[in-house]
Amino acid sequence: MTKMNLLQALKEFTEESVRDIILPVRQQEKDKKPPEPRSAGVHLMRLVKSSDAQKVAPYIIHQIITGKDLQPKDEKEIAYGVVRSIFCVYNENAQEGSLALLGIMERLRINLLETVVIANQFKLVLDGDGLESLIYPDDTGQYYAGEMISTWRLPGVERKVNLHHGY
Repeated sequence: MTKMNLLQALKEFTEESVRDIILPVRQQEKDKKPPEPRSAGVHLMRLVKSSDAQKVAPYIIHQIITGKDLQPKDEKEIAYGVVRSIFCVYNENAQEGSLALLGIMERLRINLLETVVIANQFKLVLDGDGLESLIYPDDTGQYYAGEMISTWRLPGVERKVNLHHGY
């Protein structure tokens, strides 16, 4: 459950970090009037319906993509989780859309680097690959997307068997 706890903590941290960044929302065919701009919705692992990707922008998705558990000799277990955070914004103006994407990604990046530990138990790992960001160069019309890859140190799992005294 630790990785699920990390995702939930990251969701809450992200919502707090970007709540005051208000972004345009695309009007859908069924909308009688243009929707009000809003802050990005934060989702875990996937959108509720992947076919709604353009309908729900702006959004951020946090996904666990890999994990690793290590136990160096004579030390406690160390656990890591790698999170892919996908960002998507909508804007009719290409320059404003690109800058809005950069702005929301930078806000989260800076807040993570300032805080480093979230929920008093998950620590951002900055050695190795550190915190990586990528803005997709694709021409996706009025949608602008990017991603951030972060590695987190997780609380270790307490063993029920003392390995030093056999099984």
